[in-house]
Amino acid sequence: MTGDGWFAGCDAGDTATGAEHVREGRADAPADWPARAVESGFAPDEETYYTALHEACVAATRDEATEAERAGDQQLVHAVRAMDDCMRTANELAERLSEWAGALFDADGGGVEFARAVADREPTTPDEERAVSLAGRVVDLADEAADLEAYVETRAPTVAPNLAAMAGPVLAARLVALAGGLESLAKKPSGTVQVLGAEDALFAHLRGHASSPKHGVIYTHEYVRGTRPADRGSAARAVAGKLAIAARVDHYSGERKPELDAELDERMATIRARAEDDEEGDDG
Repeated sequence: MTGDGWFAGCDAGDTATGAEHVREGRADAPADWPARAVESGFAPDEETYYTALHEACVAATRDEATEAERAGDQQLVHAVRAMDDCMRTANELAERLSEWAGALFDADGGGVEFARAVADREPTTPDEERAVSLAGRVVDLADEAADLEAYVETRAPTVAPNLAAMAGPVLAARLVALAGGLESLAKKPSGTVQVLGAEDALFAHLRGHASSPKHGVIYTHEYVRGTRPADRGSAARAVAGKLAIAARVDHYSGERKPELDAELDERMATIRARAEDDEEGDDG
């Protein structure tokens, strides 16, 4: 449908077909579409035409938004955010549990493992029953976080194969989530990718209250975290640059390109060689 108008082959009350035509059709040149719609018998008058057009456009927008929300990258975003929420809540409740159960059972400990031990106890009083129940909730949340992480590790390589291979599935998912989606991440310059997750520090820097952050969540990448502080800025820039390219390849082609990994490995070998040269110089 390129020249007959979006209403061609569709009844005025057929909003679904109209929405499909609005999304997929195009016109090679402008035309008096309301008049054509009346002439073709689609609508008795222009007011009816505009009402049908409005309904079709709203339906088309709703369908497109639904498809975008159900896309693989958005499922990854929901999963990694849910994983973090579960783990954060489990840790917060575990702190509360350690105080409560510690007093009831005269036991020391904390964290999820302590909660597992408490959850296995047989309560003998109403107080103990509530503490043991809370421990069970902590364990459930921690287990759900682990299940979500396993899902992310499986899903990320199918959504963003190059990004997942280079950053690891969880970090890849975090970057996609922080950017708001794979397309958004693919459009960001490497400098922005470098500081994703460090927005508070960046804004403090812009207000003149702090130095410029060298990295955000990419700090968890072994090439950044495992590089000596003096070279960490260079490492962060190198990693962010390659991750930005990987995101673009994943979004626009989806083709796996192992050479990106090799290029990053080579660049990091050069950066880390500085430390060895410096140590040799100090020894000399």
